[in-house]
Amino acid sequence: METAQQEVLTEQEASSGIEMTGSAALLEGLLAEGVDTIFGYPGGAIMPIYDALYDYKEKLNHILVRHEQGGIHAGQGYARTSGKVGVVFATSGPGATNLVTGLADAQIDSTPLVCITGQVFAHLLGTDAFQEIDVINITSPVTKWNYQITDATEIPEILAKAFYIARSGRPGPVLIDITKNAQIQKFDFKGYHACNHIRSYRPKPIVRKEYIEQAAELINAAKKPFVLWGQGVLLGSAEQEFRAFVEKTGIPAAWTILGAGAIESDHDLNVGMLGMHGNYGPNVLTNDCDVLIAIGMRFDDRVTGRLDKYAKQAKVVHLDIDPAEIDKNVQTTVPVWGDCKETLPLLTELCEAKQHTEWLAKFRSYEKEEQLQVIQDEIFPTSDELTMGEVIQILNEITGGEAVMVTDVGQHQMVTCRYAKFNKTRSNVTSGGLGTMGFALPAAIGAKYGALDRTVVAIIGDGGVQMTIQELGTIMQFDVDVKIIVLNNQFLGMVRQWQELFNDRRYSFVDITSPNFVKVAEAYGIPGSSVSKREDLRTAIQTMLDTKGSYFLEVMVTKENNVFPMVPQGCSVSEIRLK
Repeated sequence: METAQQEVLTEQEASSGIEMTGSAALLEGLLAEGVDTIFGYPGGAIMPIYDALYDYKEKLNHILVRHEQGGIHAGQGYARTSGKVGVVFATSGPGATNLVTGLADAQIDSTPLVCITGQVFAHLLGTDAFQEIDVINITSPVTKWNYQITDATEIPEILAKAFYIARSGRPGPVLIDITKNAQIQKFDFKGYHACNHIRSYRPKPIVRKEYIEQAAELINAAKKPFVLWGQGVLLGSAEQEFRAFVEKTGIPAAWTILGAGAIESDHDLNVGMLGMHGNYGPNVLTNDCDVLIAIGMRFDDRVTGRLDKYAKQAKVVHLDIDPAEIDKNVQTTVPVWGDCKETLPLLTELCEAKQHTEWLAKFRSYEKEEQLQVIQDEIFPTSDELTMGEVIQILNEITGGEAVMVTDVGQHQMVTCRYAKFNKTRSNVTSGGLGTMGFALPAAIGAKYGALDRTVVAIIGDGGVQMTIQELGTIMQFDVDVKIIVLNNQFLGMVRQWQELFNDRRYSFVDITSPNFVKVAEAYGIPGSSVSKREDLRTAIQTMLDTKGSYFLEVMVTKENNVFPMVPQGCSVSEIRLK
């Protein structure tokens, strides 16, 4: 691949070169890319890089995680709140394979990462040496790009490409595997050159203005237009451009879980959450609109339900940076290729200023029905048992919707996404496409490092927290100010809900016994408490938020509560159930 590069060292240094090891060159490259934090775990094959890192302790903050999966989820959390590339180190063999789940998660959720793995000496490749694994072939399906370095002279150029590929276009994870001989090899380092072009890689498609004109024509003629937005708005840093478009056109807008926060939850035109457990109106009225405008979202099956019954009456305008997403699931009437930060202003300029008062009122009517049948009992329950929704409601009231909410996967995730107030961008950090249990605790650590000035609250179920609970050790060692809430319903709640609704309450291996979480947290030096009574809940949450440093709060919630609304699998979005 040919590259165009930008020099970041002096001409004298570039011409004469500085002798250094491949490991030192790698760290110099990270500094040149603006990296400040690395999440990692050392081992034999990456030991030379860690030896070099000893001399960079004042420049690079390395966070020693307790498991490589924790490291990569922390890197994801960091990338999601900071908007920068997350950096992860791991050794060869099991260290590298422990990254695979996080790589898959980052790939499907378009999270920019650069993962550096150590590898055995080049002459041992293919011999089944100790801790040798073919990490390149293993990770090819779950990375945007990967590459194995066997010669130190390649390190500066390959690292520059890695960062460029990870952050440009539709972001994603990149893995660089470096053999041990390349790490210790000395060479003349002639400077690090940031990459800004690769001939065979086009991160952004050419914007076709004729499509923007056609899209504007459809939108201007629409009587019942509807905007669906996703994470592409956040990834493109196009929040202001998106707000301008929505406010000028007056179109009701709903979000995917990864798109939450692009405009505040209480914005007049924000009509709620899409998807299987989304709000009533946005789901039903998807099949009533006349023009559907999708912005930076990929029509995931959890959003669309049955595709053969999805928005068949509507003309579809799809804005996306990745041409592969256009027409992949939903047939598009007008495709608008390109970065939405670039395409949205062009579209907004051609759109007429309007208000769709009657159409918006229809969403609000469905909202009132949902409020009466679902929301009221969830966030203001009258039963003796606590609900997940009332926990989120109290968090909203105390934090004012300013906190970063990091969730795991399951009922607590859907309840948090539904009821949390997101008044700032990059506030909802969750595992979207892959649905990775164990994501939240390490991701919250990374999220805090990516947003040191913000309150970070991890909302986790009693099942998921036990998958990566060892990362409490990372919080302990580095004094990470993360607030942890475990919503304990003594079940694998989402699986139990499906077994109740679709398997005649045949509860098969979902009744989970857990340890005393507060004592576990205290063993890691983290203060905590457990609450089961409503009169104690607000005080417990306030105490958690007021505590300097980390805090672990267990909330015992009702065991067999279900998350509604719900689009049953195999049904249309308009067949959404309120009960």
